[in-house]
Amino acid sequence: MTTIQLALLAIGAYVCNALLIARHFHKHRSEKAPLSPGWIAVIAHFAYIAVNFTRYQGFNFSFFSTASLVSMIVALLLLIATLNKPVEKLGVILFPITALMLGLDLSFSEKPHPLHIHNWQMSTHILTSIIAFSLLNIAALQAILLAVQDQQLRSHPPKRYIQSLPPLQTMESLLFQMLSAGLFFLTISLISGFIFVEDLFAQHLVHKTVLSILAWINFSGLILGRIRYGWRGRTAIKLTLCGFLSLLLAYFGSKLVLELILHR
Repeated sequence: MTTIQLALLAIGAYVCNALLIARHFHKHRSEKAPLSPGWIAVIAHFAYIAVNFTRYQGFNFSFFSTASLVSMIVALLLLIATLNKPVEKLGVILFPITALMLGLDLSFSEKPHPLHIHNWQMSTHILTSIIAFSLLNIAALQAILLAVQDQQLRSHPPKRYIQSLPPLQTMESLLFQMLSAGLFFLTISLISGFIFVEDLFAQHLVHKTVLSILAWINFSGLILGRIRYGWRGRTAIKLTLCGFLSLLLAYFGSKLVLELILHR
């Protein structure tokens, strides 16, 4: 199959699975939505990225290619999480976003920005950064769904799709499990960056470093607050979204400005 065919297959499967999950919202919460199209989409998406990797002899880290790669990893981590956690309904938000990122990568032929990594130190730093961002991306989506659920449960009666979600306490527990996993990889990413990156506070890196540290402080404070003071609900939702916004700006802010606005 060509790269275009692989991309179109993945986009179609992502959208199909999102629609199946949306239709499944009226079902009882114990019934899991079908995820086979999601697995097909991720496999096709991975094959598309692998073909481009071969073409550029390395990952193309242009803006839309990076967004496509990260969204694919987020989708894969979500599918893996569904094997033992009731988080499949996050796919109704995540899969269309992933399809959009892949579509933008396919539509906009950008100047390649290959990054050749010749040592395990930089590989560790970049890999843990991507995994941390992906896990905290899922946590942010979970926080959004939790906010909607909390708001709807205050109304009488809540809408049917809210009744299909796991109980609020379970949703909060899942949120903090994802935050803890994301914080673990973010910590490794920062430590490896300070050890292996020659000048982490150089002009072109300083904003990424500062914003990533702020996100780490935010997430660490939230988890400690949960343990010591029992933080939950709206406090947890707001801090999760604030921390993720900081990471989003750190990872994609400069690429957006330099590549799409300044065309550098």
